[in-house]
Amino acid sequence: MKVKAQAKFVRHPPLKVRRTLDLVRGMRVEDAKAILALSPRGAAAHITKVLNSAIANAEHNFALDAEDLKVAEAFADEGPTLRRFRPRARGRATRIRKRTSHITIVVTDGQEEVN
Repeated sequence: MKVKAQAKFVRHPPLKVRRTLDLVRGMRVEDAKAILALSPRGAAAHITKVLNSAIANAEHNFALDAEDLKVAEAFADEGPTLRRFRPRARGRATRIRKRTSHITIVVTDGQEEVN
């Protein structure tokens, strides 16, 4: 069974979030949490929150055991971009793009669903 958790409008660029998600994709959740705890990247804290939420959803809503769970999918989509301006020389201005991400993590227990 697949269980999903999302965090939207996270103030980290999706490219940097994807680099951290590549570390944990396909791992067991205990190993993924250990790697994220020791990761120096700023997005690791947000990814840990989403992973913990997916584990809690699996335990509470579907009565799955947390030790059997594995990260099946992990991806970051691009959210809206905040546009700010910075003053430059000779009265000009430069646009600063503050990008946001939508982080999605899907965990599975390895059992196939029958529809």
